[in-house]
Amino acid sequence: MLLPRDVNPDLSIYYNGSLILQQLIKQDNVGIINLYKSVKSESGMSLSTYMLSLDWLFLSDIAVVTESGEVKLCS
Repeated sequence: MLLPRDVNPDLSIYYNGSLILQQLIKQDNVGIINLYKSVKSESGMSLSTYMLSLDWLFLSDIAVVTESGEVKLCS
């Protein structure tokens, strides 16, 4: 759900995508699992929310996952 109406905004894909972006700005070209560990330690994000948010960032051409499994920001 991108913009929930009756749900806590902290559960939205936009908000969680911003948390992932904050971590990517700190450390670009990070492994997908290591990025999840960083985000989870900061916010407690679930794996399913992480994957949905990462998919949204990919579809929006904001971030890309390389063949080696690293996540990096698009230029």
